[in-house]
Formats: sequence, C-alpha cells, structure tokens
Amino acid sequence: MTNALVQANVEIQIPFHDVDMMEVVWHGHYCKYVEIARCALLDNIDYNYRQMRESGYFWPIIDLRLRYVKPARFGQIICVTASLVEWENRLKIDYLITDQQQQRLTKGYSVQVAVNMQTQEMCFESPAVLFEKLGLEKS
Repeated sequence: MTNALVQANVEIQIPFHDVDMMEVVWHGHYCKYVEIARCALLDNIDYNYRQMRESGYFWPIIDLRLRYVKPARFGQIICVTASLVEWENRLKIDYLITDQQQQRLTKGYSVQVAVNMQTQEMCFESPAVLFEKLGLEKS
C-alpha cells in the first residue's frame, strides 16, 4: 500500500460469534473489520461520521470490494490497515488484513462520495472541509 496520505491500523481478535462450524470467519464479517479500521482512519484526520454530518455532508459508500486470500480463524489476531489513497473527488480507502506474521489474508477498498445534506445531491469533487482536515489546499 503506497501513496497513502493517511493510515490507521487496528488489531482485532476473531471472536467465536464471527466464525462458522469450521472456525473460519464468515465472509460478511470482513465488512465490519474494515469499517472499524475506516473509523480509526477518519478519527485520525478529525473528520469522523459525526463531524461529516456536522459539516453538512453525508459520505455514503458507493463501492466496496474485498478479495479473500487466506481465511482468518477463531481466536486469531488480525491487523487491519486502512490507507487513504484518493481524496480529491471521492474518498478511496485501501484495506489490507494480515495475520501476526504479516501474511496477507484479505485486501480490498471502499469508495465514498460527498452528498450535500441540504440539496441531497452528490458532489463531483470533495468539499473544502475535507482538504482542511487533511491539511491540504484545494486545487
């Protein structure tokens, strides 16, 4: 994961209620794991979901992709890394899930776009508040 402006890492121990009878994580739970990392990343830039709403924008996810390489299992500790790789017209966040030996288990990305809360219209470029939070000037 290169070219990331901001990153966040979270460790998660796989709970019993996330696994099937083979003690393998059910595929749908990975969405929860990347959401935890995404929230940590947004906290790192001081623009979490409450702050987004307060600034007048929704940021719905319009695309989410995950590629499963190796299974995560009950009791295993995984590291989920979220990396902000695009921000000018949308938020694109790359994800990498590894085990404690740094072996890749899952990778993917999500895309979010700004929607003006008053007009309910999608913005075709990210609002100035995001650039301020990132410490960048809007071009």
